[in-house]
Amino acid sequence: QVQLVESGGGLVQPGGSLRLSCAVSGTSFSIYHMAWYRQAPGKQRDLVASDTPSSSAHYDDSVKGRFTISRDNAKNTVYLQMNTLNPEDTAVYYCNAVDPLLGMDYWGKGTLVTVSS
Repeated sequence: QVQLVESGGGLVQPGGSLRLSCAVSGTSFSIYHMAWYRQAPGKQRDLVASDTPSSSAHYDDSVKGRFTISRDNAKNTVYLQMNTLNPEDTAVYYCNAVDPLLGMDYWGKGTLVTVSS
């Protein structure tokens, strides 16, 4: 069973930055389609950013220019650099991995990001 463990969440002031990390177990990370989602209280889970080995990253319009997704295949880790945070970014952030060969979908347990003064 593939496991995803997020870290890096916390409390940050408006205008601040955080970097989320998601460590992925197993040996197939390099082929996975990776993504970050977020879910604010009382709202649905939405895609924030995604990255595949063969195409450029995709971002939701609300985070374009502020967030950057990246991956380190040597460390089996995907990152989400979040800059210029605002209170609307407050949410639980989830890491997602899709194995395109097996058609399997994996989720982490989430990490809470709170943007508040």
